[in-house]
Amino acid sequence: MKIHVLLSPLNADEIYFTGKTTVVIDVLRATSTIVSALENGAREIIPVNTVEFAMKVSGTSFGGQTLLAGERNAVKIDGFAMGNSPLEFKPEVISGKSIILYTTNGSKAIVKSKFSENLFVASFNNLTAIARHLLNLGEDTVIVCSGMNGMFCMEDSVCAGMLLDEMIQSHQSLELTDSGKACLVLYENVRSDIHAMLKKTEHGRLLEDKGFSEDLLHCAKVGISDVVPVYSTGVIKPFVKEEV
Repeated sequence: MKIHVLLSPLNADEIYFTGKTTVVIDVLRATSTIVSALENGAREIIPVNTVEFAMKVSGTSFGGQTLLAGERNAVKIDGFAMGNSPLEFKPEVISGKSIILYTTNGSKAIVKSKFSENLFVASFNNLTAIARHLLNLGEDTVIVCSGMNGMFCMEDSVCAGMLLDEMIQSHQSLELTDSGKACLVLYENVRSDIHAMLKKTEHGRLLEDKGFSEDLLHCAKVGISDVVPVYSTGVIKPFVKEEV
């Protein structure tokens, strides 16, 4: 298996992903929130890349089974039912419902990768399950770090490095590009305390300033979910192994 890491989604266009196996990471907070929502019973997540499209999609839904969720620069969007905190997505609120999700970075990166043959969503929370799933699949893979406003961010690259480390422990023959090797080095330098790393990042400091310290604690938890979110035909649902 060959693994390449895109340190920003700006480094590729939509066509680049055609036929590829792709993993999108946005630790703070979109992919952590997606994992939390699916873990707590959401029917599906519909990622969108503009607020306007989110409103349009919600306007065509019926029966009160759809919720608008999202943020701009970490703050819940006016008129949306929910923001982008994984702690908001409690079973009693979202179980059985479709979530239309717009975020500043993560939902855009997912939509940009939509032409992938296989498209998964990863965070620290479901990292072990994603590593296992990718190894079982055995395909060359592109890991996309969503970054912050199109720029490099530490937390997504560290998560990519931890994912690679987890896979290497089980499969020594992985071939890594230079960006993958760089992510491994970043991870090795902070592996002893992921929460402390998150607190020191630009995005982490922004979230703390806006009162989301508990989100950092949650997003730093490794391997707490076995959910493998998979994107197909516009929606993200938990991967379900087909019966033979």
